[in-house]
Amino acid sequence: MTRISPVKPSAVPELATLMEQASSSMGYLPNDVLNMGHWPALLESLGPLVHTVLQTGEIDPLLKRLIGIVSSRTQGCTYCTAHAGFGADQLGVETEKIVAVFEFETSPLFNDAERAALRVAWHGALQPNAVSDEDFAALQTHFTERQIVEIVAVLSLYGFLNRWNSTLKTELEAPPNTFASLIPDAATPSARADFSAL
Repeated sequence: MTRISPVKPSAVPELATLMEQASSSMGYLPNDVLNMGHWPALLESLGPLVHTVLQTGEIDPLLKRLIGIVSSRTQGCTYCTAHAGFGADQLGVETEKIVAVFEFETSPLFNDAERAALRVAWHGALQPNAVSDEDFAALQTHFTERQIVEIVAVLSLYGFLNRWNSTLKTELEAPPNTFASLIPDAATPSARADFSAL
C-alpha cells in the first residue's frame, strides 16, 4: 500500500498540462506523477528530463526501456520494472525479449551492443556500483562517448525513479501490472553465474 496519498489533479491546476501529457503518452495517469504532484516544482523539473532521456538522442528507445527494466529489477523496484516493461511493449519490443532480458548474455535475442549496454545497466544498478573497466571497454566498442553518456543517463534516471517509487511504495496501475510478474528476478541462473565472476 502506498505510503502517501496521490494528489488529486484538481488540487494542482498548474500541473494540468503536464498531467495531460503524462496521461496521453502512457495511456493512463501514472501514480508516481500524482505522488510528485505534492511538490509541483519537482514534477515540472523532472518531466523535461524524462522526455530528454527516454525520448530523444541517438540510442534506440527500445534499448532504453530494456536498460530501464534491467536497472529497475536489479534495484528491486517492481513499479519501475513494470513501467519499463510496459513501455518496451508499447514501443514494439517482443514479449519474449522482455521476459528474457536477464538472459541477455546468452540469449540469441540480444546482439553484442545490447549485451554491453545491459551489462553496464545491471552492474551499474548494483550496490556498490560494479561496472568494471572491462564492462566499459565492451561498451566503447559499440557506442560513441555521446551515446555512452545517454546510456548512463537512462541508468541514472531509473536510479532516481527506483528510489522514489520503492520508498513510497507507489501503487502499480493496471496497464503495466502484467509486466511485474513476467520479468524474472535479477538473480536468474545465468545472472548468478556472471555475478560470481565480479
